[in-house]
Amino acid sequence: MESNVVMLNNEEREKLEKFAKSGVHSAMLIRRAKIILALDRSNKNDHLRIGRICETNSISRKGLCDIRNDFLKSQSVEDFLTRKQRETPPIEVKITGEVEAHVVALACSNPPEGCARWTVRLLADKAVELHYVGSLSHTSVNQLLKKRNISLT
Repeated sequence: MESNVVMLNNEEREKLEKFAKSGVHSAMLIRRAKIILALDRSNKNDHLRIGRICETNSISRKGLCDIRNDFLKSQSVEDFLTRKQRETPPIEVKITGEVEAHVVALACSNPPEGCARWTVRLLADKAVELHYVGSLSHTSVNQLLKKRNISLT
């Protein structure tokens, strides 16, 4: 349990206080700074209990523990107060340049037999049928065609 104790030195405390007082940062980061300041046990005999800190900051115990652990794992205060950039997007992009080229070529070709013209649903289904992509929605095809200023009429 002692390894989870937040002990700030004067420099760290000053940085966190300055960060929390200035309103030029996101509310989430300011809140994280305030929570670490409340968890600080250095030079304090009457530190706040975790339950009280959770109550005053409207955060769950799990959320507070996550913030504390993030702080203890970080290399510095600046590292803790900087939002981490994603290395990869949350969902991998399906429409690559190659898939886009195939869909545009389909849209410019003759429509399938029995159809007067291509529709975005037909294009999406045909792209999947021809194995250009595993799955593709008609809205994605529509966005792709709009981006390229291609009209199906």
